[in-house]
Amino acid sequence: MSSNVSLDPADWSAVRGQGHRMLDDLFDHLQGLRAQPVWREPPAAARQGFREALPLAPSALEQVHETFLENVLPYSSGNAHPGFMGWVQGGGTVVGMLAEMLAGGMNSNLGGRDHMPLEVEQQVLAWTRQMFGFPDTASGLFLTGASQANFLATLVARMRVLGGGGRTAGLGEARLTAYASRAVHGCVGRALDMSGIGSLQLRAVPVDDHHRIDLATLRAAIAADRQAGCTPFLIVGTAGTVDIGGIDDLAGLADIAADEDVHFHVDGALAALGVLAPSLAPRLAGIERADSIAFDWHKWGQTPYDAGFLLVRDGELHRRTFASDAAYLQRAARGLAGGDWWPCDYGPDLSRSFRALKTWFTLKTYGTAALGAVIEHTCALARELADRIAAEPELELAAPVQLNIVCFRYRGPDAPAADADALNAEIVAELQAGGDVAPSLTRIDGRTVIRAAIVNHRTDRRDIEALVASTLSAGRQCTRRRAA
Repeated sequence: MSSNVSLDPADWSAVRGQGHRMLDDLFDHLQGLRAQPVWREPPAAARQGFREALPLAPSALEQVHETFLENVLPYSSGNAHPGFMGWVQGGGTVVGMLAEMLAGGMNSNLGGRDHMPLEVEQQVLAWTRQMFGFPDTASGLFLTGASQANFLATLVARMRVLGGGGRTAGLGEARLTAYASRAVHGCVGRALDMSGIGSLQLRAVPVDDHHRIDLATLRAAIAADRQAGCTPFLIVGTAGTVDIGGIDDLAGLADIAADEDVHFHVDGALAALGVLAPSLAPRLAGIERADSIAFDWHKWGQTPYDAGFLLVRDGELHRRTFASDAAYLQRAARGLAGGDWWPCDYGPDLSRSFRALKTWFTLKTYGTAALGAVIEHTCALARELADRIAAEPELELAAPVQLNIVCFRYRGPDAPAADADALNAEIVAELQAGGDVAPSLTRIDGRTVIRAAIVNHRTDRRDIEALVASTLSAGRQCTRRRAA
């Protein structure tokens, strides 16, 4: 019996050739995206191929790759396609793909210790501080996405008000309350839930027509909670609401947070990176005063999934929120266990992938000016789409267009008003199945509306025209079908 159990290839030359073919296939896929459908429903045969028993015997790499080409690659969600407008998802880049390959080859664990991948992450952290005007003592961490970043920020805010006792003894008798707009992302309520504070302790403050939080009502809510014996500890401002892209008055929220001595966090999953776009940066005034910011490099930053980020002004507070002693994590003055920055002290993960590399490659290769130009381009396309909708009698805008999200409805002359919600839902299903464009649905003021989120750097005017033309065609067809 052979003692060699290594999983390295016996024939490096053969696997090298197969690897080159696999890379070429992905280049071909990305180069030809526009000629492919945005989305197609996976056929039953493809699904059945992933119902097989646990493989005990090996398969040839080229056969496994062929299965991927036939049954996986053609049936993705389509967010890399220029016609994808359904949800706020970035399109990724070739550069990011190549960087992800390099990171996979290194197989680094970025929980801690003394190695260069941590220097790369710290470089991105330093650039992020500079982007948002944070001090050099601010800390930061790559995470799966802004949902996790919002959760960690909630724990940081809890540490600020309760100290270490919140980690060891729990909430005790404390009745902590948090505040955000009614348009805040659902993950913020979940963060209160998962932190043990409770989702009912999140006060949903009314918003105006642009989905901006009402500051006067916020002040009144905080005062009422203090009067009732609660402890306000967190204000969450939104930079880019998930439905229509509204941006709270961040400077006004910073003022209230300072007056009330509560943690001011910004959920900037959608729009925080607007600071890179000269025309948008002024609308984010006040974000530099936040105590923490959550955002995603994999949205407007176009980094491949996943690359969420949390930035915390008080780095020492951040460390105290998560750091703990363990015999197997002893630090040393020299050797591999050295290094003065271990990310496991700033979050729950000890095992962490090298997310920083694809972000570093993206920033180094393209530069922030190019990313800012992409951001401005997506907003310009949204305004063009709004103009096209306003010019069509069969369509109507459902909300103000503030960034890169357009919410609208089909209101054809023969469409019964009572059935409009179901009609618009049917239209979206038709568009997604058609493969040219893929918007999604949301609800605005109790009405079902079509939502087009323009995030992908590949999207251009052709896709805007296709969305309008396809919506009109699908709307007319669905209306006729319903009338028959």
